[in-house]
Amino acid sequence: MNQLICNNFAEFKAYKGKSLPIGEWLTVTQEMINAFAEATQDFQWVHVDLERIKKESPFKKPIAHGFLSVSLLSKMLMDLIQIESLGMGVNYGFNKVRFPHPVMVDSRLRLHSSIQMIEAYTENGLKITWNCSIEIEGVDKPACVAELVSLMFEK
Repeated sequence: MNQLICNNFAEFKAYKGKSLPIGEWLTVTQEMINAFAEATQDFQWVHVDLERIKKESPFKKPIAHGFLSVSLLSKMLMDLIQIESLGMGVNYGFNKVRFPHPVMVDSRLRLHSSIQMIEAYTENGLKITWNCSIEIEGVDKPACVAELVSLMFEK
């Protein structure tokens, strides 16, 4: 995988307005969907009731929670970027999120992203606005399109 490697925030800031490398494929399994349902207590049948899904769902397969897709963004971004001086990063929020297409079980996803904005945040931090689109292999519409805002702090 192509990974963006920067020694420090000064180098990272040069990527403002630029696209990042495309992420690696990640398969969404039924085990992931079940674990997410357990963690969030969202046991809606379209995610976890295999017998009912076969009978009633227009998809005939389980679909992942939309919020499972969006929660993968942090991992997907951190797989793409390594900043040697990074002490920690946290999610700050979202400016917008949409789920244009459902993610069926065993679908493969990958991230397309760019850095929209980088702003100073406190003495040793940055506030980054990321444009993110999660591609579903073989599907024209993305699983998730989001404008994610995060904070990163140098050591």
